[in-house]
This record gives sequence, C-alpha cells and structure tokens, in this order.
Amino acid sequence: MNSIALKMLFGDTTKYIGIIIGITFASLLMNQQASIFVGLMSRTYSFIADTGLPDVWIMDPKVQFIDDVKPLQSTQLYRIRGVEGIEWAMPLYKGRIRARLDDGSFQNCQIIGLDDTTLIGGPPVMVEGKLEDLRMADAVIVDRVAAQTRLVKPNPIPGGPPLPLKIGDLLELNDRRAVVVGLCDVTRSFQSEPTIYTTYSRATTFAPRERRLLSFVIAKAKPGYPIDQLKQNVQRTTGLSAYTQQEFQWKTVVYFLKNTGIPINFGITVVLGFIVGTAIAGQTFFNFTQDNLKYFAALKAMGTSNFTLLRMILLQAFVVGVIGYGLGVGLAAWFGIATGGSAAAFRMLWQILALSGAAVTVICLISASISIVRVIFVDPAIVFKG
Repeated sequence: MNSIALKMLFGDTTKYIGIIIGITFASLLMNQQASIFVGLMSRTYSFIADTGLPDVWIMDPKVQFIDDVKPLQSTQLYRIRGVEGIEWAMPLYKGRIRARLDDGSFQNCQIIGLDDTTLIGGPPVMVEGKLEDLRMADAVIVDRVAAQTRLVKPNPIPGGPPLPLKIGDLLELNDRRAVVVGLCDVTRSFQSEPTIYTTYSRATTFAPRERRLLSFVIAKAKPGYPIDQLKQNVQRTTGLSAYTQQEFQWKTVVYFLKNTGIPINFGITVVLGFIVGTAIAGQTFFNFTQDNLKYFAALKAMGTSNFTLLRMILLQAFVVGVIGYGLGVGLAAWFGIATGGSAAAFRMLWQILALSGAAVTVICLISASISIVRVIFVDPAIVFKG
C-alpha cells in the first residue's frame, strides 16, 4: 500500500509540486526570519561576547543594557579591588564619539577604553598590528570593517574609489589627534557603528568631559571562588550590581525584547509564513485527495481498512513535509551563507530548526486531516457509478 500511495502522490505532478512549494515557502520564511531575529538579538550583546576574559561585569544598579552606560565614581574601582574573592578588577570605558573624516564629514563611533597597564578587554582578533601598540602616543585600533567602509579616506585621484584606513593614518576624535596602530575584527554591533579601541586614560581625554567617566569594571574571581558568592560580596560591599557574561547578555536581550517592536514584527512574519504555508499545502493536498478519491474508494471497496487508508495519507503528507522542509531549510541556509560578512544579521540555531520542523509537522497534519475526513467517509459505491 505504501508504494501505491507514493505512486498516487508522484503521479499528479502539478499538485505534488504545489504542496511542496507551500511547505517550502513556510519552512523558508520561518527559518529565515527567526534566524535574522536571533542574529539581531545577538548583536545587541556583541561587545559583551567579545570581552570574554572577565568573570563578572560590575556596574550601576540602574543599568538596563550594555549601551545604557551610567558612569561610576573612579573611587569605586579601588573599593571593588578590595572585595573578597576578587583576583583582579580593571576599569573599562565605553562611549560614543564623533570622528571627523578627511573629507570633513562626521561619523559616530563606539570608543572602548582599556586598562592602560594590562589592556584587558581588548579586541578578540587582531588583523594587523599588536594590541601592545596602544601604549604608543595617541594610538587607536580600528575595526577592519569600519576601516574599509565608514572610515574610508577620499582618493587623491579625482574620481577614484575611496581608500581604506590603514596603519599610520590619522583620525580626529573630538578635536584630538589619533593614530591608527592596528586593525581588528569584532562582532558587529546592533547599531553597526565603527569600533575604536584605545587606553582608558586616552579614551577619557577623547570623550566629552563628564564628572564621572568609569563605565564598567570588569573583574576576575580567584581560582575556585564561587561566582555567585563574589557577586553578593560586590553588592554588599559597594552597592553596585555584578553580572556574569551570560547574565549581562540576557539582561541586554530582555531589554530589547521588552522595549522595541522587533519581536512583534518578526513574530508576525513567522506566523504569516505558517498560515500561508498551511493554506497553500492544505488546499492543494485536499484537491489532490479529491482528484484521487475514486482510487481510495476502489481500495475501500476491495476491503482496505480505514486505518490503512489513514496510513497512506499520512505517508504522503510525511514525504511532502520532509522534502518541503528540507528545501526551505536549504534555501534559508543559502541566504545566510550568501549574506555572510555583510550588514545582514543571520544566526541559525538548532532550536530554530527544531521549532520550524515542529511547525511543518503541524502544517502536514492539518493538511492530511482535511483529506482523511473526506477519505474515511467516502462511499465505495462511487466506483460503480457512471
């Protein structure tokens, strides 16, 4: 009976392709949009993920996400270093600054200030130059993508393409001179602004003057010391909040989920993909069953049980579901590969594949159930009617 069910399915090429297209469209839309959503959310905490050495991030209790900087008094750094369980604690500056380019235009940048002595918190990957070069006068390290796009220099040859920023070039940051001593790779941020690294003391001179300039304190626990206990010690001693890397990442994601329309917009698209896929696959599968109703009736007249007919329809639904799901996932993955390295955010997790697979299964079951009802109640006598 399984072979008969498959021959019936593949024999009606038009409707077979129509069902595949419906399920493929639903699978593609759900996987693609969910992966873009996850990619966007991952970019909200990209800087936290790139700074992987500290065990805890210490900040003002009212900080809601990574870019919601509420500066601390510089004396807090010394109080934190005296907390039980702290092996080391380093200052970290994070802020926004305008860079004046050679053509006179301005570009907003994200500037990161690292501890002058240890340079802890530096970029994850150096492409050119060395992190230690930040100790040179007026030195900065720029992310490679920004150096090739937003921070390019005008070509001295009229009509020529802009020239990428390279080691030795100069930038003007808040009316101060900065020398590029290295290029690095960083994870793109949510705003996709250029990222510039320098020392903490130099960052505070580049930045607009404020009474407080200490953005965060990043700290490492002593070997074997419980992180939860360390966080409690920090809060009890200083009144500040302390989070692990994963906790601070999740805190940032929750802020964007609660305070932006991003999840609603992507959720609507995913739901529409599910509804449209169900409608197309269900209608086409019903028409396919309707056209083959006489064959099901003939099988029923020859003594085939309803359970066997049910199994045949479910097999047909399973086959088209697997093929459609596979094509949809393949197209979504191809989209991710094609846009890799661009400004597009895309991150496909196994959880997305599992959820979209469950959704496609529901689509196939709904489509099959519509046909099952029609087949179970068909009158075998229609075979003998003219």
